[in-house]
Amino acid sequence: MVQAYILIQTEVGKAAEVAGEIAGISGVTKAEDVTGPYDVIVRAEARNVDELGKLVVAQIQAVDGITRTLTCPIVHI
Repeated sequence: MVQAYILIQTEVGKAAEVAGEIAGISGVTKAEDVTGPYDVIVRAEARNVDELGKLVVAQIQAVDGITRTLTCPIVHI
């Protein structure tokens, strides 16, 4: 299982709407709107890195109002 945080920038005024829509996507365990340089932070999980990539590109980035994403895989050192 691969887990990651996905940091998202949105269009102005779209953070709550984007977080709400992303929260319903399979593989997303949490989506919250925040303040700071990013507007939404998502925690997601997938079986492997390829599936995580597909989740981000095909489903999360397809949500209307997103301008940029940054995926941060979780590592256990």
